[in-house]
Amino acid sequence: MDHHAHHMMDHGDMDMPGHDMPAMCSMNMLFTWDTTNLCIVFASWHIRSTVGLVFSLLAVVLIGMGYEALRAGTRRYEIVMGQRLEAYPNDSVTETAPLAAWATGQNKARVQKQVRLVKAVLYAVQTFYAFMLMLVFMTYNGWVMAAVTLGAFLGHLTFGAETSVTKETQCH
Repeated sequence: MDHHAHHMMDHGDMDMPGHDMPAMCSMNMLFTWDTTNLCIVFASWHIRSTVGLVFSLLAVVLIGMGYEALRAGTRRYEIVMGQRLEAYPNDSVTETAPLAAWATGQNKARVQKQVRLVKAVLYAVQTFYAFMLMLVFMTYNGWVMAAVTLGAFLGHLTFGAETSVTKETQCH
């Protein structure tokens, strides 16, 4: 590696007016309460003030609540569509099935495929969301970790009446 250009650079120039270096994001791999140069997931989400910290923590709480709302909405979709599919006439059992299929433009097998596709999309969104929350938690900042946890608590309290508290994968 050629370090010639590095050695030729005059580091005193960095302190000259107009040459201010922007504060870099702090990347902690150990638990901390320090919020100096804290960035949450993205360099553009850079905490630079107490007000910025408070609003960011509120945003993280809302994001955590949103995840719980998504879980509850997905569960509700599964229940409602399961009930609709049970009530849907079987094509081979009844003579009214062709009329029902003509009226709705779909048969039960097609509806089942569409429901399965929507459930797969919801699962993918839920998985992405959970891993993004995990990345937020992995700032290793106590304030941010507490905000994620508070968001999960408030979200489950608000939206989780019909959602199980146990999960196969705990991502946050």
